[in-house]
Formats: sequence, C-alpha cells, structure tokens
Amino acid sequence: MSRTTRSAAKVLQAAAPTAPASSPKPTASLPIHLFEDIQSWETWLETNHTTETTGVLLKISKKSCSVPSVTYDEAVDTALCFGWIDGQRKSHDENHFLQRFTPRRKASIWSKRNVDKVAVLVESGRMRPAGQTEVDAAKADGRWEKAYAGSRTIAVPEDFEVALSRNKKAKNFFETLGKTKRFSFLWRIETAKRAETRKKRIDEFVALLAQQKTL
Repeated sequence: MSRTTRSAAKVLQAAAPTAPASSPKPTASLPIHLFEDIQSWETWLETNHTTETTGVLLKISKKSCSVPSVTYDEAVDTALCFGWIDGQRKSHDENHFLQRFTPRRKASIWSKRNVDKVAVLVESGRMRPAGQTEVDAAKADGRWEKAYAGSRTIAVPEDFEVALSRNKKAKNFFETLGKTKRFSFLWRIETAKRAETRKKRIDEFVALLAQQKTL
C-alpha cells in the first residue's frame, strides 16, 4: 500500500462521524410506532423522551398510502422540541418507510436546516425544556454557529476550491460527482473541529480525488 493510500485510509476513518460511547441498540430491535398525527407523536415524546434512550422507529406513510400518518417533516419538528433528532431511514413496505429518531447525543453537530426549524418552533411556542436545553448547549459551545448546510445548499468552501484548482485530475473528477458523493466530502470538511484537521482533510481528499476515488 502506498503512502498516499495509507494516508487516505486514515483520513476516511478519522473523518467518519463519532460513535457514541456505548454501542447503539441495533435498528432491527427498536420498537416500531405509527402515529397518525403530530399530536400522537408529541404525546408519546412527552412520556418517553427521557426513557427511550436508544430511540424508536417511526413508521411513516408514503404519499401514495391511503392511511395517513405524521409526515417526516412534522416528525422532525416535534422531535426537535424534545431534544431528539432524526437518524437512519429504512425501507419497509410499499406504503411505508421507517425513520429512526433518537435523543441528541452530547456534542453532536447541528445542521442549518434544524437551526432554522428551531427558530420557527421557538417563535410558535412549541419548544419544550429538553429541546431548549440542547439549543442552549449548542449556542454555549459554538456548535450553533458552526451548523453545516445540507446537501441541497452546501457550497464548495474557498480553501477546498483553491486546493482543487492546484490539482487538475482531482478537480475534474470532483466535478463529475453527483450531489450525494460531493456532499460526503464537503460535510467532512465543514464539520472539522480544528483548522489543522480541516487542512489535513482537504489535502487527503484532493489526493483521493486525484486517484478517482470517493469516500
């Protein structure tokens, strides 16, 4: 294995989202709930948001389903009120998908989408103490200001753009990537906690892209 390949392999491991201190409960063993509306999901969270620490799977109806349920966006808004966040989505059947929701882990990063959602929730008086506690903690330690853009709106940062411009192979390959694969690079750059970590990731990603490889 070449030095570049070994170095790239290391950054892939380092750039991955931090796992919780204890092993999470396997998704397959989580309870599955279908809530017909916001109120029923909110009522469940009022009772269980501090006790169901491994989270739940919400069975959410697709648009084509004749039996309604709380929508994904409604579920996210309500979860934020109680300090919970959405996680992995899984297919289920022709009428539903499963969406995992869990309590927010300590020091987890925020998306700009959820920052914007919280502003609306606060204005409408929907935030609960548990949700506000998570917001206050993020504002206190700087995570609020560092919230990252989503895949639809994230832009290529200037320092990464400059690095790509110095390597034609990397730049050309990056420009061929779809939105999801581009986001996997940009997200890891934007969520680096230290300047030296950010620079290292940029250098490693340029080397990786020059080999026409993705994360």
